[in-house]
Amino acid sequence: MSYALPPEFQDILFVQAHPDDADFGAAGTVARWAREGRRVHYLLCTSGDKGAPDPHTPPAELARTREAEQREAARRLGVASTTFLGRHDGELEVNLAFRAEVTTVIRRLRPQLLLTFDPWRPYQLHPDHRATGFTALDALISARDPLYFPEQRRDGLEAHRVREVWLFGTEAADVWIDISDTIEAKLDALRAHASQTRDWARVEARVRERARATGAAYGVAYAEAFKRLELPQ
Repeated sequence: MSYALPPEFQDILFVQAHPDDADFGAAGTVARWAREGRRVHYLLCTSGDKGAPDPHTPPAELARTREAEQREAARRLGVASTTFLGRHDGELEVNLAFRAEVTTVIRRLRPQLLLTFDPWRPYQLHPDHRATGFTALDALISARDPLYFPEQRRDGLEAHRVREVWLFGTEAADVWIDISDTIEAKLDALRAHASQTRDWARVEARVRERARATGAAYGVAYAEAFKRLELPQ
């Protein structure tokens, strides 16, 4: 179903593994929400320091490049804040230390809505995507209950209950967003990821076709679809 966010959903957090993940998966939706005056926040768990085909690429240099590209893409979309955890590309694991870092960001930004990868997607190959999805979902519980990570309370971060979770990159979508008016904003943001979109004609064609196919299922020109999880309050 088409879904309009409640007006009180003013802070939205995307938890993603690498620069460009959310922009490929949901930038049309990001642009739409930003235009509605909502504060969209990006949390990047890595800086994409291994995302290059040339084995001689210095990872630290690549990380700086990709962070800059992500900040520019976020600026073009109207994203309110972009945070990097600085973990290494390809090395994300589901563990308490990682969960604590994500919990810290949730408690600091206090979003009503959190979006992340669908970690249960069949044949989800990238280990970082699986680990990020599971960790973000685990962190929802940690952020909600004050006895988890009590050291964060000593630092002034109180417990926070996220209202809803949406999963992108899913095969079990049950809500969709019309991005017909923001598909160009999505493409503009993706152009900022120059290190990852060198064959721009191919990238643009693929992005348009995917959004067009999703939109066709719902009777609109372009759309993005998600799995919605309404959390018990």
